[in-house]
Amino acid sequence: MYPFVDRKEELKALKERLTRENFELIVIYGRRRVGKTRLVLEAVRDLPHVYYLAVEGNNLRHFRETAERVFPEVRYSREDWEGTLHALKGKIIVIDEFPNLIKENPRVLSLFQRVIDLDLSNSNTKMILLGSSVSMMTEKVLSYKSPLYGRRTGSMKLKPMGFFSLRVFFPTASWEELVEIYGMTDGIPFYITQVKLPFWEWLEEELSSPVSFFRDEVDFLLKYEFSEVSTYKRILEAIALGKTTPKEIRDFTGLRHSDISPYLRNLIEADLIVREVPVTEKGTSKRGRYYIADNFLAFWFRFIFPNLSRIEEGTFSVEEIRDSYDHYLGLVFEKVARQFLVKLNKAGNLPFKFTKIGRWWHKNEEIDLVALNEREKRALFVEVKWKSLSGREARGILWDLERKSELVGLEGWEKHYGLVAKEIRNKNALKSEGWLVWDLGDFERLISPGEISYL
Repeated sequence: MYPFVDRKEELKALKERLTRENFELIVIYGRRRVGKTRLVLEAVRDLPHVYYLAVEGNNLRHFRETAERVFPEVRYSREDWEGTLHALKGKIIVIDEFPNLIKENPRVLSLFQRVIDLDLSNSNTKMILLGSSVSMMTEKVLSYKSPLYGRRTGSMKLKPMGFFSLRVFFPTASWEELVEIYGMTDGIPFYITQVKLPFWEWLEEELSSPVSFFRDEVDFLLKYEFSEVSTYKRILEAIALGKTTPKEIRDFTGLRHSDISPYLRNLIEADLIVREVPVTEKGTSKRGRYYIADNFLAFWFRFIFPNLSRIEEGTFSVEEIRDSYDHYLGLVFEKVARQFLVKLNKAGNLPFKFTKIGRWWHKNEEIDLVALNEREKRALFVEVKWKSLSGREARGILWDLERKSELVGLEGWEKHYGLVAKEIRNKNALKSEGWLVWDLGDFERLISPGEISYL
């Protein structure tokens, strides 16, 4: 089993809740494969508990059979949800993929509300509900319309791990290879643990395997969220291919404006895409752009989806991915650079502590990352390049960055300029001129193993 990585705070919080002398109803949700089950099983590992993975039918019978194996007294209880949960009063109950219970019987939410209100709320019972359908968990379980609204004592939206956690999984890999792996796996444990080194050799073998997870994975993921998959696939493909504005997405998919808006909202709610606005503007800005939320989806729609038939026929070569992979890694490396700057910010290794960070763009001008402290009126402008740069090339990028920073409109602010690249030669000369420059060599120097938490 892979090491338990980068969930130290979440694990600590869960364990604290499990030892309290009161009722707990904790809801944990997040996209499929993100590690929800592993987190909870790690938290309850040394405690008596019932863990049940809900299926598509006969859940009450299967749940009782599972519970009886741990707590035999359950067999003497009334054979409904109220009686079964009453028999488990004071115990730890974990129900995974709770949306399957809702699909089977929508009344289960009201049944759970009733048994909590009348029986469990004054006990030490700990109930943890997990779900991979983000939209169903937010709408049916967490929303104010839910019968369980007001009953939960905690909730946790589990997100992918950070880039730097990959070092624990692949301690012998170079930072360049880790970025390549991250471009396919993001920080999603299941995908990370499929990869073997060397990465490109493994990818070639995986794509040629008749049982590769690449074939059906995205269909499974989308079916968790939506009944009608084809239109969502088309929209995700458009965004993965760089169509980031509503007009570009409409033109690619052929959908009208009135048709596309609810699809985009649903994809955002399901955590499959994100909407970003220039970092200097409010979230309501009309200049929003849409991006795929995780690298695995971006990779799949960019390289796998258009070539599924050829992959099946065995006529697709991994070299076709490799030829354009550096270009694809441009946006991936922006995510990595953002995480790197956040770590430097927390450690106090920047000229000031920023309070927000994001992209900036206007018309045809873009800046990869702008970090701001609005109270102190201080800004850091950063370009990100997945390239090996000479000192001269780096200096030219930084001069152009200075020019673009004047378009942002932060007159009177203290401004700093930086560059993050795969490799920058003559860094010391650039630093002596007042620039902030980092490359993969600084990842090794500035990110200590102690910053990556694992158990």
